[in-house]
Amino acid sequence: MKFFDFGEKIEQDTQFVIFGIPWDYLTSIDLPNSSIAPEKIRNVTNDIGWTTELGDHITKFKVVDVGDVPIEKANIETNIRTIKKFINDFYKKNQNIIPIMIGGDHFCSYPVIKAIGDNFEKKNEFGILIFDSHLDFYQELDKSVYSHATVSHRIYDFEYINNKNLLVVGTRDVDIPELELAESENIEYISAYHLIEGLENYIEKIIGFFKKSSIKYLYVSIDIDALDPSIAPGTGFAIPGGFSYRELWKILKEISKNFEIIGFDLVEVAPNLDLDNKMTCNLAAKVIIELISFISNRKIQ
Repeated sequence: MKFFDFGEKIEQDTQFVIFGIPWDYLTSIDLPNSSIAPEKIRNVTNDIGWTTELGDHITKFKVVDVGDVPIEKANIETNIRTIKKFINDFYKKNQNIIPIMIGGDHFCSYPVIKAIGDNFEKKNEFGILIFDSHLDFYQELDKSVYSHATVSHRIYDFEYINNKNLLVVGTRDVDIPELELAESENIEYISAYHLIEGLENYIEKIIGFFKKSSIKYLYVSIDIDALDPSIAPGTGFAIPGGFSYRELWKILKEISKNFEIIGFDLVEVAPNLDLDNKMTCNLAAKVIIELISFISNRKIQ
């Protein structure tokens, strides 16, 4: 099944291309199975209504779902090249396409952001916003630079990414080695506890960070564990104190007004840990389609 039964052929008027990366080889624990998330998140859209919360008809969105990237589970370098080529082929068909990736563990974001960033011409106006309960800023984990726990650091290594255009929000489970690394590089992050100062204040912190650096374009990466596990239990690291769905919805709505989002992803959903009512997969599908609607409405204005 396709996401909301969208077609699969990229046309000249296509705005969004959804694709899955069914790969969780680089997660640090065996418990979750996020490799099945692209399929499971697509499947729940069969039972979700065809309008957004703001009343937009989902059938009117210019979206296609091209399926999953072919993955060789343990072949990291091959998968990185395959993912980059998969995305580059989108741009050959339509240079204005907005890629939407469903993971997979968070390392899947690395080759996606690399491909999008390399194709984007206005790199001095390009930023990365990551929603995550973790910094994922280890230099290495288990003797490897490739891990879902090193993904922010690998993104930071890109020549056009620095401490002025990379921001992690929702953090509340940071280890000493990555904290020390982040502090040495002056990496900005906004811990989840700042939500007690009010949601509007939190949103202003995010927008202000990027505005200060004259960023106009964003890639948004959403680790499902940024949300509180009381509403998103189906993930490998269930850390208390995260965003509510409504808080994330409001943040994404305001971010979409202030910046042009040129790609986004949603990762780390583990359907094997979800409730029987598929609560986490439903939430993931709703976040994706609502963000599509926010971006679409911005383009109309």
